Amino acid sequence: MSSQTVCEVLFRPESDALRFLPEGPYTNPAGGVSWVGIQHGADAVTGSLNLLSDSGSNTSYDLPGRPGFAFPTSLPGVFVCGVERQLGLFSTEDGSWTVLADGVDAAVDNTIINDGLVAGSDLIFGCKDLEFATKKAGLYLYRGTTGELIALKNDQLCSNGKALVTLDGAAQLIDIDSPTKTVTMTPIDQAAGTLGDSRVIVDVTSEDIFPDGLILTPDGQSVIVAFYDPGDPDFGVARQYRIATGDVEHVWTCPLSPRVTCPQLIFHDGRYRLLLTSAVEGMEPERLQQHTNAGCLFIGETSFDAIAAQPVFPLGESVSA
Repeated sequence: MSSQTVCEVLFRPESDALRFLPEGPYTNPAGGVSWVGIQHGADAVTGSLNLLSDSGSNTSYDLPGRPGFAFPTSLPGVFVCGVERQLGLFSTEDGSWTVLADGVDAAVDNTIINDGLVAGSDLIFGCKDLEFATKKAGLYLYRGTTGELIALKNDQLCSNGKALVTLDGAAQLIDIDSPTKTVTMTPIDQAAGTLGDSRVIVDVTSEDIFPDGLILTPDGQSVIVAFYDPGDPDFGVARQYRIATGDVEHVWTCPLSPRVTCPQLIFHDGRYRLLLTSAVEGMEPERLQQHTNAGCLFIGETSFDAIAAQPVFPLGESVSA
């Protein structure tokens, strides 16, 4: 049986808007962590970039649409973000938005950018069908050095957690398309912009939960997956799975918050701990009375002595050839 850790609330967002759909926690080189409010309500068409300081104060910056991800760049105070159907740079200094790529997923309707990752000087990111109904959303490689946008796939429903790992000398993209209830691993040739054949490494199709965000463990041998539970359990979960076997190695629980969205390992209070975001999305008022920690950010203990890489996106002269 796998071991288990009960997490505690690290931060309780001050507004309903910020509790609706927090995701994407990431270490901020300037201190603390960044995270995104993907959508500020069920009918909202905007979201935010948030900076949570080491002291626990949060600063929120409205973005020009619904963000799928935000990563720090090599320029202080500047984040690369996927917002609606644009990639762009957001400055926390002056609130400016500079478009890097427009018209993402232009061949289809009713999709927007969702989760992604920094891959050297590139970005790998996916989109989601806003109705979660049609396999039409894209998976993309954006080359930061040239601005080229390469379509890797066009059959996603809701593209979520991602990681890159090297196994047996070959690069692999670990990826989640949430409605499939699986985590897959696919050979990727980043230089050529191509993918191989996928195989399933985590399968929860027999459970009433959906995999959302994921990260690698520091040794690259396991993944930590956050699960969005649309039901009413007393707690939400994130699980650590061994890539080679699919075995569950550890479980973290979030009391009174079933919709856990994304994990991230951070250095906090002098040790390596797991940060988990959670959401209110889809909860009626009576459910909110039951799940009083929904929409909070949680922190849990780990046995790790390091954190996996959380690279910044290189800009300008810092971009390597």
